[in-house]
Amino acid sequence: MAGRQMPFNICQLRYAIAAADHGSFYRAARALDIEQSTLSRNILKLERSIGMAIFERSRSGVTMTHAGSTFIRGAKPMVANADRLVAMMRAAGQGRAGGLRLGHNSSVSAGNLRATVMSWHEAHPDVEAEFVEADRSELIAGLDSGEVDVVILMGDAGHDGLRCEPLWSERILAALPTSHRLSQHEVVHWTDLKGECFLLPAADPGPHVRDMLLGRLSVSGTKPDIRMVKSSRETVLSILGGSLGVSIACEGSTGAHYPDVVYRPVHGEQGPALIGYSGYWRDDNGNPALHRFLGFIKSRYALSFDFQSRI
Repeated sequence: MAGRQMPFNICQLRYAIAAADHGSFYRAARALDIEQSTLSRNILKLERSIGMAIFERSRSGVTMTHAGSTFIRGAKPMVANADRLVAMMRAAGQGRAGGLRLGHNSSVSAGNLRATVMSWHEAHPDVEAEFVEADRSELIAGLDSGEVDVVILMGDAGHDGLRCEPLWSERILAALPTSHRLSQHEVVHWTDLKGECFLLPAADPGPHVRDMLLGRLSVSGTKPDIRMVKSSRETVLSILGGSLGVSIACEGSTGAHYPDVVYRPVHGEQGPALIGYSGYWRDDNGNPALHRFLGFIKSRYALSFDFQSRI
């Protein structure tokens, strides 16, 4: 269409800003490591696009016109924003920025999960991490739907179509009222806990802990006294100080302190009782931040699993 001006581009703006800063096409071209003719030609195209002269040319160099000075002031933040956008997209493509959605079903007040999350954030501050605490069935469904990138669960939750790898183990501890007969012991053995009343949250991971207790303490057809309450693990630990029973916790829960409650490591015949944590993800998840996170965990805990790196 006659009279229609061609739009300018960021490259042309960059050339004009360099010329304004250096007061010379020659010096600007040298600073940008391009031919002076290339810079001059692009600035001329820019001036034609906006319909005004940005520079007054002379043998001694160039000076900005009044309108050109106004134009350059407006162009500088445009170029800076474009540079930031490019850097952000490159970082996201390499897993150094973007977002990571991590699901978990256990406390992060202490233990390896908290240490991992804190170290990851320190190493990758530009990655926006979102943490989702929920029941394992909800988290597994989130992996299937793509709403969650990776899930770290206490115990095993095998599921077809998901990648599952063991990550680490943590000690099992007995949560006891300070008035309890075992609170003065440095360690507690499974045999010491027979006959106790256990309070566990009905929500995940309470059922997994219940199954573990049934396996450890059921003898001669006698099942341990386990009461599943419709309260959070925080509420369960808070009421133990009233001598209503004992509970079982993992290291990840011990960062929070509750009135008149102490933690004691549980030992079995082979030494400290441990419970494993596993990671779950979809191999077809192309989020670069996920693959960088998996590499981070693999290196941190000297693990041997393989994954399809798309970084």
